[in-house]
Amino acid sequence: MADHTDQTLARLAELGLSLPESSPSRANFLPYKRSGNLLFLAGQICEWNGNPRYFGPVAPDYDLAAAKKAAEMCALNLLFNIRAAAGSLDCLAEVLRLGAFVAAPAGFPDGPKIADGASELFIALYGDRGRHARTAVCVSSLPANALVEVDAIVELRDKVCR
Repeated sequence: MADHTDQTLARLAELGLSLPESSPSRANFLPYKRSGNLLFLAGQICEWNGNPRYFGPVAPDYDLAAAKKAAEMCALNLLFNIRAAAGSLDCLAEVLRLGAFVAAPAGFPDGPKIADGASELFIALYGDRGRHARTAVCVSSLPANALVEVDAIVELRDKVCR
């Protein structure tokens, strides 16, 4: 692992958040794949240490704040994998793109508002480097009946990270 003081991890703690201890894959795929300085991250559902916490589909009387927490949890799992790949969250140069999927009934209009839970965490941690392109779509179901799944493409710093 690279020798870093992880300022981003400290910032995460200031926000009252922490990384999970694990982020296990649910099927036969890699959690991330690096190509040069680009890191492609597999979709992460709203689970903590492999235990799903928020379930879909979105109910008609849903709580937006709780649904955004589900998306934030997906982002925490993505951050776990960034750290696993790079050695430190400080190795992230820029968040390029997020893809968010929300389990919801046909015609549900608020998928992007729920996905903001993930986007807002990256922006809170990295400022302008955390701003990204994004797709947010509603789908009929997700793995483990999760409410939200988020994937990402990020750029890592050159010559600083493993």
